[in-house]
Amino acid sequence: MLNFFCINTRTGKVLRPLRVRWEFPSPGWVKINTDGVARGYPGLATCGGIFRGSMEEFIGAFSAFLEVQTTLVAEFYKVIHVMEEAQKMGLTNVWLECDFALICVAFTVRTNVPRILQNQ
Repeated sequence: MLNFFCINTRTGKVLRPLRVRWEFPSPGWVKINTDGVARGYPGLATCGGIFRGSMEEFIGAFSAFLEVQTTLVAEFYKVIHVMEEAQKMGLTNVWLECDFALICVAFTVRTNVPRILQNQ
């Protein structure tokens, strides 16, 4: 997007910018893009997400203030919030997209989930 608007960028550790493109979910599916962040370690934390259908239509969104947490905990809380919101909306086919690789690993290896969240 920055290239499209001819905005000059300065990168730090990244040697080559990575272009990212939003993909439509398949018909009957809802794609949920999310993020979670904490300002500090730990610090004030928040998470949010947007729900879009296969025609890119807006279905819903959420945001939540998480008080003082680490970014790791904020990222896990966002998944909990996403699943709760999807359930409230009656959604069964969801594609969750996030930018934190440990979240994906946690669905296959339970030991990666922070202890504070293991009984949620």
